[in-house]
Amino acid sequence: AFEPVLRQLDHHTLNEVKDLENPTAELISIWIWDRLKPSLGNLTQVKVFETPFCWAEYDGS
Repeated sequence: AFEPVLRQLDHHTLNEVKDLENPTAELISIWIWDRLKPSLGNLTQVKVFETPFCWAEYDGS
């Protein structure tokens, strides 16, 4: 389920990805959630790391 989402992001300029014109870690986590949740009903959280100690997470709320 994640492979199609990854293909949209990997090796792309993120601010050129549809619906991701302002690609902050917070917005990327929401963007990923919106695409994965329909097919992964048990998804509880998306976490996007900027560095090992800096990340954004989204749980649908």
